[in-house]
Parts: sequence; C-alpha cells; structure tokens
Amino acid sequence: MKSALFVCGGWEGHEPEKCARIFAPFLEDNGYETEISTTLNSYLDGEKLRSLDLIVPIWTMGTITEGQERGLIGAVEDGVGLAGWHGGMADSFRESIRYQFMVGGQWVAHPGDIIDYEVNITDHEDPITADLRDFGMHSEQYYMHVDPANKVLATTTFSGEHTPWISGNTIPVVWKRKWGEGRVFYSSLGHVAKDFDVPEARTLVERGMLWASR
Repeated sequence: MKSALFVCGGWEGHEPEKCARIFAPFLEDNGYETEISTTLNSYLDGEKLRSLDLIVPIWTMGTITEGQERGLIGAVEDGVGLAGWHGGMADSFRESIRYQFMVGGQWVAHPGDIIDYEVNITDHEDPITADLRDFGMHSEQYYMHVDPANKVLATTTFSGEHTPWISGNTIPVVWKRKWGEGRVFYSSLGHVAKDFDVPEARTLVERGMLWASR
C-alpha cells in the first residue's frame, strides 16, 4: 500500500485541515494509507519521510527550522513526491530560499482579493490537464514569481483593474517539475476549501498528487 503525509498548519485562513480532509479520502480510495499531521516536526524523521510516496504540505507562512527543512527537502530529493496548492505550499517559510527553489515559485500578491478570473489550460496533452477546458474562479488570483524551468500546465492573465502596472501579464497557475529524484506539483488555486467545489480545481490537485507520488 502506498502512503501519503499531509502536514497542516500555519495561517488558519487557508483552512489547512479542512482541505486535507477533502483530499485524504481521494488518496485512500486510490490505495493510499494517509496521515494528517499538525506539526512541522514530522519533517525531522528522515527515515519515515523517505518511506513515503507523497508529502502534501498545507502550511501558510510560519518558519521552518534547519532540521525540518533538511528533512523535507532531502526526502523529495530522494524521490518522495511533493504536491500542494495556493499559499499552503507557495507562501510557506518566506525566509527559506531552498524551500522556494524546490517548490518552483513564491506568492507575491492577489490584487483585488476575492475576484472573478479565468484559468486557461495551456497543455492539453499532459495527463494532469487532459480533457480539461478553461474555467472560471471566484477567489484570489495569485500573482507569483516562478522558476522558468517549471513545466507550466495552466495560466491566468491579469486585467490590471486592481493593479494597473500588471495589466495583461500572464502568470502560471499550475505547474510540475523535478527536484532531484522527486516530482513536484503545484496549483495556485484553493484559497479555502470551498474553492474545490469547482470541479476543475479539485481535479487538478487530485491528478497532480497522483502524478507527483513516487
């Protein structure tokens, strides 16, 4: 049986444990044993981490110790999958540059806060996005700094209504990448659990977790 670890905490506005309980049953239905942890000390047990197939971090902001960072990054380098979304993965540990390098991007802003915007699928052949069409969201539209080495699967374009100097800028929403022997998946969708009522937003994470898994 495969195994997955959700690590939940940080800023509670992103509903980390509630979101974990959306996706843990999906993995269980696909043959995974899941654990939901609420402490970053889960990253200290290197032997346990390396026995996993997938880590799902849901931890917005906060700080990570050198040992916790080393355990997490080392596990992914050795082949454990990493998959997550929104600020729970790309606005974590703002002082940890190595973590940001592994994720492949970092949140910058969400102009206008909760707004209507469109997500555009840019790769219709990839198994994560196959058969999905462009779709709308009513949530935070993430403006991000991203690694050009990412394989981008979906994007969004900013109108400039709330921040004029980014008018027309297109920013990745969904990407995948490698970190050492591990696979990394990220989606900027999922500000709160209700955002995953949008079928496409939920499907992207479900497929992304399966792709990233060892």
